[in-house]
Amino acid sequence: MKNKLLLILISFVSFAQAQDQKQSYSLSLQQAIEHALQNNYSAINADRDIEAAKKKKWETTTIGLPQITGSASYLYNIDFTQQGVSGNAFNPAGNPDDIALFAFGTKNSMNSNLTLSQLIFDGSYLVGLQSAKTYLKISENAKVKTNQELREIVISTYGNVLLAKESVAILEKNKTVLTKTVNDTKEIYKNGFTEEENVEQLQLTLASLESSLSYSKRMETIATNMLKLVLGIELENDLKLTDNLDTLTQKNLDLAILQEQFNVTNNIDYQIGENSQEASRLMVLYEKSKALPSLGAALNFGYNSFSNDFTFFNSDQKWNRFSNVGVSLNVPIFSSFGRTAKTQQAKIAFEQSKTQLKETEQKLKLQFQEARSNYEYSLEQYATAKNSLSLAERIEGKQQIKFREGLSSSFDFTEAQQQLYSRQQDYLKSMVEVVNKKATLDKLLNKN
Repeated sequence: MKNKLLLILISFVSFAQAQDQKQSYSLSLQQAIEHALQNNYSAINADRDIEAAKKKKWETTTIGLPQITGSASYLYNIDFTQQGVSGNAFNPAGNPDDIALFAFGTKNSMNSNLTLSQLIFDGSYLVGLQSAKTYLKISENAKVKTNQELREIVISTYGNVLLAKESVAILEKNKTVLTKTVNDTKEIYKNGFTEEENVEQLQLTLASLESSLSYSKRMETIATNMLKLVLGIELENDLKLTDNLDTLTQKNLDLAILQEQFNVTNNIDYQIGENSQEASRLMVLYEKSKALPSLGAALNFGYNSFSNDFTFFNSDQKWNRFSNVGVSLNVPIFSSFGRTAKTQQAKIAFEQSKTQLKETEQKLKLQFQEARSNYEYSLEQYATAKNSLSLAERIEGKQQIKFREGLSSSFDFTEAQQQLYSRQQDYLKSMVEVVNKKATLDKLLNKN
């Protein structure tokens, strides 16, 4: 018994530990994009919107399919409704001035029937079918747009995490080098070969560097959590990025894309605008269809039964069958020009959608020009930042040698260091800009 209790306890503890165990993710940028497309909260709801649109399309379709309804009713007459007639209505010898009362019916009655109805023609139904298809296309367009925007966001947030990590690594390296320089300068000062001011100046630079390092570490945590949120990963789980900033930058150095022509019809925003215009056109047809007649047919079949006592479930109870078939035709004749007013409103909305599509086309062309220019500028800035960093490293190296040999002041050395630190950050940011601007251009060109 004790052994069984011990096994149960061990199993419970193991289960609890498994529940508390964190998940770990190791993702490249492409893997991160694919993970987000499956697990991001907006992406999941976009898929649900498509499913809802499919159900809406089927709902509209069923309006024109056969419909079967069933009904059953039971009636108990507490007091009969009486009717009055002249006294000689049923008795020729009666007094015509008298009023004779009589009642029809039985105490109990029950009725059940089935109705089969079929829509034969309705103009608004035909338009509704087309509108349901367009509605589905709009939902699918929205999914594509969500995926494109999500891809761009993942690239940006992934790059921000790499930027923060690289910043931390560089600052830690700078701190290590500067700490050694401070210690060496202190020894030189103790031996009387330099001024105390030089030591203090380097200590100020070191303090500023440590502050920047602490801030960068906090930003790395925030950027990582932002990426987890975009990817649909719980914030408590571990996330490791397998790509590095330099590799991503090299992959996104694409001069050929600057020569590509922009086909606006391939852009998802333009396609959404086209479907919105189509929806407005169908609304015009829908309003016009209200002036057309509608035709339907129905078949009824049922049984009813009557009894002064509740004997409907007796085997000898008599049930009376009835059936009928009918056709209904509804013809709109005059609506005091209400339908005309609605049709005119729909036509105005259709013309507005045409104008909006034209505006979208022009905006997209302008956005492409801007995105291409920004990407080209990011490539130039990257090349400039890379050269500037190389120069700043050489300048700082020369100033360090001069400072150690007593040929320059701590102010000159500190200025060279600050310039190097600034160029390092500019270089990292220029790499992120190349990746981000390329992603924006890819989205406009509908490239995955």
